[in-house]
Amino acid sequence: MDSQPHQQLWERCRAFIRDNVDSAQYNTLFAGISSESFSDGRLVLCVPSDFFVDEIEKNYMKLLRSAITKVYGEGVKLYYRTATIQADPAAAILQKSTSPSGTIMAQSRVEAANPFREPVKGDFDPQLNPRYTFENYCLSESNKIARSIGEAIGDNPTLKTFNPLFVFGPSGVGKTHLIQAVGIRIKERNPQARVLYVTARLFQSQYTAAASKNINSFFHFYQSIDTLIIDDIQDLQNMPGTQNTFFHIFNHLHHHDRQIIMSSDCSPADMEGFEARLLSRFKWGMQVELERPDLDLRREVLRQKAEQNGISLPDDVAEYIASNVTQSVREIEGVVVSLVAHATVLNRDITVDLARRVMSNAVKIKRRQVNFEIVTEAVASYYNISSDLIFTKTRKREIADARHVVMYLAKKLAGMPLTGIGHKLDRTHATVIHGVQCVNDRISSEKGFAAEIAAIEASIAQ
Repeated sequence: MDSQPHQQLWERCRAFIRDNVDSAQYNTLFAGISSESFSDGRLVLCVPSDFFVDEIEKNYMKLLRSAITKVYGEGVKLYYRTATIQADPAAAILQKSTSPSGTIMAQSRVEAANPFREPVKGDFDPQLNPRYTFENYCLSESNKIARSIGEAIGDNPTLKTFNPLFVFGPSGVGKTHLIQAVGIRIKERNPQARVLYVTARLFQSQYTAAASKNINSFFHFYQSIDTLIIDDIQDLQNMPGTQNTFFHIFNHLHHHDRQIIMSSDCSPADMEGFEARLLSRFKWGMQVELERPDLDLRREVLRQKAEQNGISLPDDVAEYIASNVTQSVREIEGVVVSLVAHATVLNRDITVDLARRVMSNAVKIKRRQVNFEIVTEAVASYYNISSDLIFTKTRKREIADARHVVMYLAKKLAGMPLTGIGHKLDRTHATVIHGVQCVNDRISSEKGFAAEIAAIEASIAQ
């Protein structure tokens, strides 16, 4: 396939698209798109602006993916090249497709789910976010078990080992993304499956409205669902009427082998304000915890979000963010968005200093009390030398460089005066000034060295 010129492959792809949309849609959206390259399973399309990317991903991704698979084959990774300044190639950015689910985007345009009308066999909007797919869900040891179980259910809904599935963990760790990804996978495998995602708050408000109107229609609708996904089930705390209703719906669905998926900010064992009989049912199937994102997951989320936003995130900036934004995936995504906005508005390069400025407004960074000894041990450990050598008179390059880094970080992180640093190292005030300046100069001119300093700072912060 790669042996054919990439322009010819894209022309075949466009011909397929042209045959499946009306001429106005084709001329508006696809006629102006060209192929920049195709190699190693990576297709780069040149699009006029971000508007085209948004429209394609929102409304035509299923068609585009079908065309790409037909012409290029399976497993192609799609990227868009957009020019931020017209006719200026240097201003172009490369964005990766977010791989939204075409099935869900198509079904989001049908009638919304309505518990107050008699359910029909036709489909309804499952209320699933098409971008919350497994393909867009970053994997690490902190969520490996939860994702494996979710994919097992999505690929085989008749598997009732994990029914109900109860996903719990603190806010922002990816619970909503995971449980919706299960629903999306089920719909992709069987578009006729009656899948519904609903928050506990919406369920409660629907029940309140139904109680004064037609409670039978409410029951009838929810008992017709094949896979019911309820987010933030803890919000039904101290609501006995709603809990009683959900109890009966739960029993009906479970008895008829329908899948139930719930999320909560705590495990069933730690939930309060719930009837014992309902809590016991939460424990019937599989309870799985989503832990706070580990360092590998935070790095992967940063990489993915930067790629999707079309930016190149320097290694030292990525390491700084990943090491300091530790509480949730949501915080990491927010930092990337803010970083891009600040860099664009201020017309500045993305640096550690800019990241620090952005994070000071968005993230509460808890720092340990840093002293000279902590700095010395961290530097010695990073460069794999004995900390005692830093205090000697040797001028060997690797020892002198490490000593300069100690001076720089002792001033920056421990807030020590230069005279105090000189006293610790048995060096003059002028020598410490020279050492700090050497590090500053190297950070501004050596990308690799700047990444080393960021990594040492990150180890000290942790």
